[in-house]
Amino acid sequence: MRVATYVNTMPAALDMIEDAYNKGYETTCNIMAISNAKESDIMSALEMLGNSPVDGIYIVDSYGSLFPEQIRNISEQYLEIGEKYGKYIGMHAHNNQQLAFANTIEALTNGVSFLDATMKGMGRGAGNCAMELLLGFLKNPKYQLFPVLQFVEKYMVPLEEQGAVWGYDIPYLITGHLNQHPRTAIAATKEQRKDYSSFFMEVVDKD
Repeated sequence: MRVATYVNTMPAALDMIEDAYNKGYETTCNIMAISNAKESDIMSALEMLGNSPVDGIYIVDSYGSLFPEQIRNISEQYLEIGEKYGKYIGMHAHNNQQLAFANTIEALTNGVSFLDATMKGMGRGAGNCAMELLLGFLKNPKYQLFPVLQFVEKYMVPLEEQGAVWGYDIPYLITGHLNQHPRTAIAATKEQRKDYSSFFMEVVDKD
């Protein structure tokens, strides 16, 4: 059971984690929008999770605004808490700046052990780290790329042909660059807007 929370809603998240744990579920927690949170608040949230029955804690780049060097520092913070309290650490990246893959392998290199990825990078807005990229990087004999390519060919390509839209686009780049929630970029993409400079100015004015 994955519980997603902001730092200011941590008490409610802890209640949900406790309830799921008592019912026998393995639990993880995603602390969202950490790129917009104070470091002291993040550390307080991590300490609260450390003292909870949660099994794993995820680094989440909600707005796709973080860069690998930032992920390196954040990973160290999370891993320190993980080691202190016996929790595993995961990585959940968004691809607004085409860094979901880079940020995921940066976290892996630093010792993060659970890596979120999706077929063809499918996910809300700019999507997530692409499974086919990650498996190619891991070069682990127990992970086979060929069946993933078959799945993409059989299921993901038809979804795109039927009109499903996800993945990197300029509006997502803009909201990621400005460290903003992607809701405006999602709306612009649905409207098939190509007036990128106007969209940029609109988003800047709202910032």
